[in-house]
Amino acid sequence: MTDRAGESAEIAIELCWLPHGKGLEAPAYQTPHAAGMDLQAAVNEPVVLQPLDRRAIACGFVMALPAGYEAQIRARSGLALKHGIGMPNSPGTIDADYRGEVMVILINFGREPFIITRGMRIAQMVIAPVTRARWKPLDEPHQLSETARGAGGFGSTGH
Repeated sequence: MTDRAGESAEIAIELCWLPHGKGLEAPAYQTPHAAGMDLQAAVNEPVVLQPLDRRAIACGFVMALPAGYEAQIRARSGLALKHGIGMPNSPGTIDADYRGEVMVILINFGREPFIITRGMRIAQMVIAPVTRARWKPLDEPHQLSETARGAGGFGSTGH
């Protein structure tokens, strides 16, 4: 969503810190044109993520997204490249009606254990508008609108 000057519009999102998240920074954009806000780990003790282990890591806050929006939780590219840390459900989705703690599911695809410490930036959160769909049932497949691709599936568009 943009305003008339082409600048990104802002929406207000209610945020409340949970006891174990107090003292951490609110999710924040790191550059003026960043799409995602960094999320921090709200762990009290270091968490060791062994190779191929996955854990839900607390972020220490709850929030209320406005109706018509979602939060997409995405891996941080630096952690993925340097340490093999990713998200098995990337992007994760937080719906506007969810009021529980924001958590990030991390997996260690690397060969070495990875240590998650309090305040570590572990993921990024992108706020996006949601378009809802409704189904328009048809009786026969040939009633679908035609395209050049048609029913071509996996690998049908080239290399």
